[in-house]
Amino acid sequence: MSPGLTPQARRDWLRLARSEGVGAVTFDQLIHRYAEPGRALEALPELARRGGRSQAPAIPSVTEIEAELAAGAALGAELICAGEASYPQALAALDAPPPVLWVRGDASLLDRSIVAIVGARVASAAGQRFARGLAAELGHAGHVIVSGMARGIDGAAHEGSLEHGSIAVLGGGVDDIYPPEHRDLYRRLIEEGCVVAEHPPGRQAQARDFPRRNRIIAGLSRAVVVVEAELRSGSLITARLAAEQGRDVLAVPGSPLDPRARGANDLIRQGAALCEGVDDVLRALDTFDGFRERERGYAGPPACAESDAALVEAVAALLSPTPVSRDELVRATGRDAGAVAAALVELAIAGRAELSPGGMAALA
Repeated sequence: MSPGLTPQARRDWLRLARSEGVGAVTFDQLIHRYAEPGRALEALPELARRGGRSQAPAIPSVTEIEAELAAGAALGAELICAGEASYPQALAALDAPPPVLWVRGDASLLDRSIVAIVGARVASAAGQRFARGLAAELGHAGHVIVSGMARGIDGAAHEGSLEHGSIAVLGGGVDDIYPPEHRDLYRRLIEEGCVVAEHPPGRQAQARDFPRRNRIIAGLSRAVVVVEAELRSGSLITARLAAEQGRDVLAVPGSPLDPRARGANDLIRQGAALCEGVDDVLRALDTFDGFRERERGYAGPPACAESDAALVEAVAALLSPTPVSRDELVRATGRDAGAVAAALVELAIAGRAELSPGGMAALA
């Protein structure tokens, strides 16, 4: 990691992160290919053309980026780029970390030992009491709690952990207070904890934003505890992402007569650790072997792999709505991994492919 980006590099980094067709995986590939965000920005129109797009992707102007930076500064928020030493180590260890984060409050909490507590929005009183108490006990033991500031279990977890450290990850901008009744909780989080968002200030969360929010919650954590969750629940998405990232997943068992317990009970059935109290979480944390560091930023020369028009179309023809690994595409095309990765980036920028962490790709 770089100890800090120059002001110009930070603007370019943010412009690239906000460019059309550039998600976390594509951003990561572009930085490793071109080394500097400015060079990647210059290459975007040609990459989109090679991917089969007739018009250049929308790239924010310097004026638009300056406006975002000014809006964050007006809130007292801090922008942290994935190429900087201040970026949270836990997120930096992810395969394709979020390129940028906006943070309000005490950013030092992001590099503490963090545990996620998540669960149902329409939670039972008993579930909320358990989440609040567990958060407080983990705080006393020296751990920071992260959750999503939603109704129910999330809100209870924040309330229980504010005294010792609480982090809320929002689906919209860092100033998007949702639900509205958590306005006072948001104020307390700003004053006593911190609030994190991937999107620009002023952005209101949309449904498609919450999986990305959940990925950050899981990515910041050493372990994720699910207190209550129905079978089709965002909390189960957070648990799945945590497992994929190598984090421990724990679930609080509940009555089979309560639909809110079915998701947590199913997690236990699938191998999640049972959580009946703080000791279960502390035992899981004792076995955690740390985050693996990923080389980021300006660490080396740009990759030299190049695609060609025939390969781009061959890879596009192999994609479907079902995600497939890059290794499978390499095997099917008979080309080297670098060239296939370059073709996938061009297809993603052209809006024809969707790249996911773990080297997966699907038809956009």
